[in-house]
Amino acid sequence: MDSGEARTWVSGRTDLVTALLGVWFGIGLMIDAWAHSNLAELETFFTPWHAAFYSGFAAVSGWIIWQVWRNVRAGRQGLAAVPTGYLAGLVAIPGFAAFGFMDMMWHTFLGIETMIDILFSPSHLGLISTMLLILTTPLRSAWNAPDIAERPSLGRLFPALLGLALAGTLISLFVSYGNAMQWDGQGVVAALSMTEGGRTGDLASSILITNAVLILPVLFLVRRWRLPFGSVTVMYLVGVLMPGAQTAFDNVPILIGFVAGGLASDLLIRWLRPSAERRGAYWAFAGLSPLVTWSLYVLVASVSAGRLPAVPELWTGAPIVAGLIGLALGALLLPNAQRA
Repeated sequence: MDSGEARTWVSGRTDLVTALLGVWFGIGLMIDAWAHSNLAELETFFTPWHAAFYSGFAAVSGWIIWQVWRNVRAGRQGLAAVPTGYLAGLVAIPGFAAFGFMDMMWHTFLGIETMIDILFSPSHLGLISTMLLILTTPLRSAWNAPDIAERPSLGRLFPALLGLALAGTLISLFVSYGNAMQWDGQGVVAALSMTEGGRTGDLASSILITNAVLILPVLFLVRRWRLPFGSVTVMYLVGVLMPGAQTAFDNVPILIGFVAGGLASDLLIRWLRPSAERRGAYWAFAGLSPLVTWSLYVLVASVSAGRLPAVPELWTGAPIVAGLIGLALGALLLPNAQRA
């Protein structure tokens, strides 16, 4: 039964707590990802890594349920008791618990995955899908919040940025077979120094996949808000944590290069002022942001390796291809300028 009142928004502080508890949840997954990537002796579901992961789920889930319960105690019933933006996260909680039980049964009877099969496990895919809905709760809450203007402050938008960035790390994890953020400088330079062999194709594919994982959330946000300076830097800083955990942070220069790419993208936003009403600026940003980010990638890899790649067409062309892909994605997301 629904009591019929219009649904309300939670405060920015409440969204911030939701996002920070999501960090606990996300870091728990990163620790678990590190264990699966670096510890070959895992033989049971009941590990400290899973404890960190599932305790984060319990914390953020309890907080979301508490927001609904507060409204129920105030007399609201049904959907009217669920804060705006929190419904999908609330529904995802029992779904995540069910997939968690399925994962425990899977590990108990079929064993522990340690290779690429971990990324295709049905129970893991269910966990990640529901986790994504939980982590992006602050973003949905902020989307039409009455206290968030077209040009929000970084502080007010921070919970939404954090939630979306954490969700991006889930995608990053599950495309680990094509994640350019896991490469080190020597590997990048070696791959861009040959025209035959699988490593070159592996890196090229990884650049395209990682490019989409990075730029799509940013383009999504730029279409909605005039992003405050520092937004993309925050998102890329969070984004490098998952591949860093998987590689035990053995490729720190490459990861720092991506954070620098986020800063460069913030500078581009300040210069171009892209928005849904300024299609030309939006398209320009969509192309230039990946171009700069992947140029920095090649530069950092070359400095780290102490030499340039041997095939100039590859190391000069890879950032251009990434930029063209970004431009195409920008044109798809904003085919026509919106009226102000």
